[in-house]
Amino acid sequence: MSHIFGRSTKTQPPVAVAGDGCYLVDASGKRYLDGSGGAAVSCLGHSNERVRAALHAQMDTLAFAHTGFFTSAPAEELADRLVAAAPEGIDRVYLVSGGSEAVEAALKLARQYFLEIGQPDRHRVIARRQSYHGNTLGALATGGNAWRRAQFAPMLVETTHISPCYEYRGRAEDESPLAYGQRVADELEIEIQRLGPDTVMAFVAEPVVGATLGAVPAVEGYLKRIREICDRHGVLMILDEVMCGMGRTGHLFACAEDGVAPDMITIAKGLGAGYQPIGALMTSGKIYDAIAAGSGFFQHGHTYMGHAMAAAAANAVLTEFEEHDLMARVRLQGELLQSCLTDALGQHPHVGDIRGRGLFRGIEIVADRDSKTHFDPARKLHARIKAAAFAEGLICYPMGGTLDGIVGDHVLLAPPLIIEDAQIDELVGKLCTAIDTALAD
Repeated sequence: MSHIFGRSTKTQPPVAVAGDGCYLVDASGKRYLDGSGGAAVSCLGHSNERVRAALHAQMDTLAFAHTGFFTSAPAEELADRLVAAAPEGIDRVYLVSGGSEAVEAALKLARQYFLEIGQPDRHRVIARRQSYHGNTLGALATGGNAWRRAQFAPMLVETTHISPCYEYRGRAEDESPLAYGQRVADELEIEIQRLGPDTVMAFVAEPVVGATLGAVPAVEGYLKRIREICDRHGVLMILDEVMCGMGRTGHLFACAEDGVAPDMITIAKGLGAGYQPIGALMTSGKIYDAIAAGSGFFQHGHTYMGHAMAAAAANAVLTEFEEHDLMARVRLQGELLQSCLTDALGQHPHVGDIRGRGLFRGIEIVADRDSKTHFDPARKLHARIKAAAFAEGLICYPMGGTLDGIVGDHVLLAPPLIIEDAQIDELVGKLCTAIDTALAD
């Protein structure tokens, strides 16, 4: 009997004992192609020699020094490298242990920023329906997924949500993608006016929505309009790139494709590639300078922030990105993955949409292609697809509640950035088998 309090009390997962490139191996010797990188984490696969060597070397030198007393060379190097590659204006890095911590820190820093500059009425956050920003209470409140929020609702701070930029479901037949993007972006203007412009502190969004919508990118011009609205009202623009950033979409920062520079960016997952828990809040010089000129102290902190081992791993990950030109590879392999998915599933009677950027792709499953009708959620089709894929030796990331947190099914794919052509064929083949098995069940 296991004494682990796992994600579910209903099942006992197999024991993972080894990693080999894009594969994980369980105690029975069965190999699983990691088609989702866990949860878009394992961007370099499971046996990268450079990252392993960096961790060994760092442990031999320094494992941990609390940031209340020290900084460390790997943390300083990592911050320098991230800022050098970041969008214009981003100047400081606050290292944490994961995505939820990064989002929580962003929300608290936004509030303190406005206190420091003498605007204490600003405390409201606007986000989008069907977003996900983490599981700590502040991050969960910001997220717009009804299923995740429901049982904790009495504990959550008030957050309002506008429509996502979800072209497959939201754009009218006679509406151009550009016009659609401007229309849904303008909901932010309406909501700011409803709440009172002097009370809103931040707008939070994922450039490419991950877990809750299934790799849905913003249409062209959407985030630029959002940036204009935030600037007009002095609202901070926070982009959550925990899942879609760090090379996943073909750019180190996903917002580069949209041509926008936010006030804050949250990153994690691919930053450490799964070799160590690490995340970061990256913030503009303007925000840092306000704290420095005021109290001089950000009233926040975690024991393991700025961890030397984690920073060493992240530095090795960035070096792998650079030396192997992985951003170009992601764009190339992403096009191949999209093409293979389209060839195999583009005319499938129960596949409504195949979308995404780079090696971040989503497949939306529907009962009827023409009407886009969803399956009965009681069928738990997403769970059946996950189980069927796992039996085939494929790890993927199906989710339910795509439309509103209750109905709809999709599959998210986020394989390691090192995936080869033959492994893409394997992934698509096993996924097709899993989808058909689940539908026939």
